[in-house]
Amino acid sequence: MQYPIELRFKLMTFGQRITATDATGNVLMYIKQKMFKLKENVQIYSDEKQTSQIFQIASDRIIDFSANYHFTDAQGNDWGAVRRKGMRSLWSAHYEIMQDDAVDMTISEESPVKKVFESILGEIPVIGFVAAMLLNPSYIVCRPDGTQLLRLTKKPAVFEGKFVLEKLSDIPEDDELRSLLALIMMVLLERGRG
Repeated sequence: MQYPIELRFKLMTFGQRITATDATGNVLMYIKQKMFKLKENVQIYSDEKQTSQIFQIASDRIIDFSANYHFTDAQGNDWGAVRRKGMRSLWSAHYEIMQDDAVDMTISEESPVKKVFESILGEIPVIGFVAAMLLNPSYIVCRPDGTQLLRLTKKPAVFEGKFVLEKLSDIPEDDELRSLLALIMMVLLERGRG
C-alpha cells in the first residue's frame, strides 16, 4: 500500500459509505455499513461499483460496548478481530487488534484531553461546531511492546469525514491489512466525534 491512505465518508447519506484511497488516488476499498442492524455488518469491496466483495466485518453480539468485530475474507477465512476496551475507552478510545484470539496490536487515542474538551465545547451551539473543526483526534496503532506502526488523523471537513493514515514503521502486509480493517471499524464506531 502506498501511504498516506485517505478514508473519506459522506455525512449526509443513509448508512455509512467510506472510500479508502492510496497516495496515487487509486481506490483500495469501498466500505458499506448496513443500516438498522442489531449486529454490526460491514461489507468491504474492491471498488466503488461493489463488483467484488473482499472482506466482511461482523459483530459477535447485539449492540454491546465490548463486542468483538471479526474480519473474514470473501472465502470465509478468518483475518482476526478488533474490540473496544470497555471502561478504558470512556476516557480515551482504546481498541485491541487480535489474531488467533491473542492481542497483536492496539489502537489508542493520542490525546485524551481533546476528547474531554470536545465533549464539553460540543454542547455549546456555534462554539461546538468550531471545536469539532479544530479538535481533531488522532490514533496510534502500536505493538504490545510500544512500537508505533501507524497513525490515523481526523482532518477538518464540513460535509464529509476525512481521515489520513500514515505509516510510522515497517509492518508485515498481513498486519498492515488487519490494522486497516480495525481502523475502518474504529472510524465507524467513533464517527460521531470530530
